[in-house]
Amino acid sequence: MKSERIIVILLFLVCTTMSIRAELLYEISGNGARGKSYLLATNRFVDMTFLDTIPNVFKCFGRCKSVVTEFAMQDYEALAALRQAAILPDSVKLTNFYTPEEYKYIDNSLKINLGMGLDQLCRMKPSYLTEMFRTELMKQWIGYSEERSMESFFENVAAQRDMPVIGLDNIGETMYMLFDREPFHWQCQELLKVIEYPEKEVQQERTLKTMYLDGRLSDIAYQVEGPDNTTSISFSDYKVYTQRNQQWVKRLKPILTKGEAFITLNAIYLGGEKGLIEQLRAAGYRVRPYNRKLKITN
Repeated sequence: MKSERIIVILLFLVCTTMSIRAELLYEISGNGARGKSYLLATNRFVDMTFLDTIPNVFKCFGRCKSVVTEFAMQDYEALAALRQAAILPDSVKLTNFYTPEEYKYIDNSLKINLGMGLDQLCRMKPSYLTEMFRTELMKQWIGYSEERSMESFFENVAAQRDMPVIGLDNIGETMYMLFDREPFHWQCQELLKVIEYPEKEVQQERTLKTMYLDGRLSDIAYQVEGPDNTTSISFSDYKVYTQRNQQWVKRLKPILTKGEAFITLNAIYLGGEKGLIEQLRAAGYRVRPYNRKLKITN
């Protein structure tokens, strides 16, 4: 009897885990769609092996004829343009935006964490330096690997199979989101703040990662837009994301009408009252967890 009870408990834990992860994969239909499409919530800092724990994700991908993502990373000309856009105009000097002490502090921190200081990086925009620094923090503290990130997995597979990869943002919009969504002096202060308080950035991403692994998309939205969030991705950024979601709904319409699209987007854009899922529903689409039948009801 004891062994049977242990088996029942293990089965309950497995089914509960499947129930939670069922909330990461969604089926989209209705509103004139000629076929079903699928939406997968991703997290940049989660390893691709996590995909094996999301029921039916590969099955849904196999039904699709295109992959939709935020920005098509396989567009190498666009990537070259992004790298160029990260460079400051010759007329702008970072030294004009920091005290000598702050400039030296940033320089030392970049040297320690990136192996390069401002003598090599001073021509880069502060938002770019902030992202470089944050990425290195996540590699050191939460085990992030760019090569093993789940975020780009399906885009890479699609490229190998010659499947179309569709970016919801064009190159200009991506440049704006990366480098210009905040005034320049704010970018400068944000870089300094991230370097002064790196533990806040790490803790925030750990919290968001835990919420993601639990399938809590609405909690992710609240965590980002909440008043206590003082990290580099905060309420002002969330407002930009939700406004962009409205544009994405319009751009998704011909894609969803055609159907058989596999949409893979960061979970930060999807949950909450203003997230993409609710905006798609408000536009008339039926969006529901694909694995909803795996849920356990009490």
